[in-house]
Amino acid sequence: MTTPPIRRRTRARELALQFLYAFELRGEDAMSELESFVDHHTKTGNMTQGNAAPGNRLEVANYAKDICLGVHDHLVDINNWIEHIARNWRLERMAYIDRNILRIAMYELLFQAEVPFKVVINEAIDMAKRYSTAQSGSFVNGILDRARVLIQEARDQGTISIPTAPEKS
Repeated sequence: MTTPPIRRRTRARELALQFLYAFELRGEDAMSELESFVDHHTKTGNMTQGNAAPGNRLEVANYAKDICLGVHDHLVDINNWIEHIARNWRLERMAYIDRNILRIAMYELLFQAEVPFKVVINEAIDMAKRYSTAQSGSFVNGILDRARVLIQEARDQGTISIPTAPEKS
């Protein structure tokens, strides 16, 4: 029995998770290697004009880079959202994989309006189940479902498409 091919955005999220994990361990220096990391894993690096990568590889590479750069650029806001919702869980106490899955999903929920909430949450839950602990799927689901509600309420109340993190209580 053959396994179905992995979807492009799923693959991009997985690459982003790997890179963000490395970023968290190595710090800001890792950002200089984003391009080469993604190019290596998607086989899009060193492509000449006549030898262009297939469109699906470029889509994976571009979306993975977009996620990584987006999480990096909005890290403070994303972390504030996560800490507000996970009241009894400081980021430092969360598993590296779990918090980076949450960061990817929060970035998409907040800044990628074209991706449906349901898709973002389901993908995050699947990654948590696949790459983290048995309880991680439920943990990620609880935080992201609450984020979904708060983000939708903020969008429904105002003209701001990207709501700021709620105040910590």
